[in-house]
Amino acid sequence: MEHPYLFFVKIFEAIGLGHFAHTYTHVVYSWVLMAILIIAGALATKTISMIPGKAQNLFEVVVSGIEEFMVETAGEEARWLFPLAATIFLYIFIGNLIGIVPGFFPPTANLNTTASCAIVVVVFTHIIGIKYHGAKYIKHFMGPVWWMAPLIFIIEIIGHLARILSLSFRLFGNMMGHEIVLAILFGLAGAFFAPLPIMALGIFVSFVQGFVFFLLSIIYFSGAMEHAH
Repeated sequence: MEHPYLFFVKIFEAIGLGHFAHTYTHVVYSWVLMAILIIAGALATKTISMIPGKAQNLFEVVVSGIEEFMVETAGEEARWLFPLAATIFLYIFIGNLIGIVPGFFPPTANLNTTASCAIVVVVFTHIIGIKYHGAKYIKHFMGPVWWMAPLIFIIEIIGHLARILSLSFRLFGNMMGHEIVLAILFGLAGAFFAPLPIMALGIFVSFVQGFVFFLLSIIYFSGAMEHAH
């Protein structure tokens, strides 16, 4: 369910791509989200100075906060994963947040988007494991007792596949639920009288869901770097 008026869908309709925009609304707003992040990043790094201004201060607080939390959670060894982890958090958080703005649709309210993010995290987890342990990474799936290795291996594979479902459905369910509530309230009360508490709650939900996805991602990354027990 979407907002009754989607600004960028109307733009695509005006240039004759209305069918694409209605079918792939999440893709259109993913492009919008990427443009927002790229422009914000370009503006943040355009005038870097030793005496930062307000905008630079804000970006430095956000970036350093994410980095410090990641290092505290996963250790110094995980610092090189910061670009991916920070991108995950900012993409999901801002993607959740733009759904509060009338005329915008959060791409994270579509299962295709959340599943794509989850697959990237899980696949990269195994890339990290192979990078750190090589062929010995298989020990992460075999368990501590050799004669139970076949059973443990199957359980581990199911568990790693379940990570994709867990990450994607948790984010999708929360954001779609929020969108449905907002759409109903907009329909009942009108765009200018939609209850503000629900929209304020949406900001909190956007942050929490982005943070949970980010936290679970770095936990998975950290687990792949550890030696099998």
